[in-house]
This record gives sequence, structure tokens and C-alpha cells, in this order.
Amino acid sequence: MKVVLASVLLLCLLLSSSFLDVSMAGSDFCDSKCGERCAKAGVKDRCLKYCGICCQKCNCVPSGTYGNKDECPCYRDIKNSKGQGKCP
Repeated sequence: MKVVLASVLLLCLLLSSSFLDVSMAGSDFCDSKCGERCAKAGVKDRCLKYCGICCQKCNCVPSGTYGNKDECPCYRDIKNSKGQGKCP
């Protein structure tokens, strides 16, 4: 009985981790747009992370590597806990 229960729990853990990977994966649109946006960033991994979060919420990323945030007001207006712009 314990072996069956342990096997079921292990199977559930494996399945839940595979669903987590799929849900955390970014869309091709956001990955490509954020790759362009963060091409010249000093801390590229952090830029890609926050750009991806903003892109998923807003479905747009401003053109260029800096500025142009008026092209995407949603992206421009997302703030962090300190009231500063969150999106790179």
C-alpha cells in the first residue's frame, strides 16, 4: 500500500513540474521582442525577465533598445512597489 501511495505521489509531482515549465515558458512574440529590447542591456537576464512579465500583461513591447514607451502605454505604466517603472 505504501509503495502504491509513494508511486502516485511521485507521478503527481512529475506531472505538476511539467505543467509548471509549460506555464512559465514565454510566447515566441514576447521572447523575440524582448530579445530585441534587451540586446544592449547591462544586466540582460534581468531585462529579459521584466520585459517578459510586462509583455505577457500588455501584449506589446516598445521598439528599440531604450525609450519609445509611448508606443505601448500599458508597458509604460506598469510600476514596481516603489512607484517606479517596472518595464525596461
